[in-house]
Amino acid sequence: MKLMLLKVDKVMKKKSQSKFENIATRITCWTGSSLAFGIAVGVVLTWIISGPFFHYSDTWQLVINTGTTIVTFLMVFLIQKSQNKDGKAIQLKLNELIAASRHASNRMVDIEDLTELELDVLHKYYAKLSEKAEADDDIHKSHSIDKANQEANTRQVLNGNDISNANNGDDVLGLSPAKVENK
Repeated sequence: MKLMLLKVDKVMKKKSQSKFENIATRITCWTGSSLAFGIAVGVVLTWIISGPFFHYSDTWQLVINTGTTIVTFLMVFLIQKSQNKDGKAIQLKLNELIAASRHASNRMVDIEDLTELELDVLHKYYAKLSEKAEADDDIHKSHSIDKANQEANTRQVLNGNDISNANNGDDVLGLSPAKVENK
């Protein structure tokens, strides 16, 4: 783990971004500025005002159509590149918070790689856990899945119930994704 962190440190210190990444970052920052918006409005107004001078010809219309199509086409890729980078950074930050939190379940690290169906199952899973948390009087109590199952197992043992046949005592609350999916 330490070796991996040292490699990450070296990469971060180099700040060796590709030329495309540098250009993409600069363009997306600039196009999101007020100046860029003002220039775009100015170009459109100039085009509208020039209409009567060109008798609203097909060529006059073609100029704005071609220009906006090219700009839109290129901006789609630049914006997507920026979104991918931002999304990855946010996921890494969230993964770090999950890993650092004492009560969080590390199962949630890298869930962005799951299919949409798997994410829907997890959503139902946590909705059920949320219902259990709302029913609890203590708002400061941890409600991780592992902790909830452990407490349910403890209550069953204290009540004299045999939990050895109930999924090895792992899922007394019925919070496993397979059980939630079937409901």
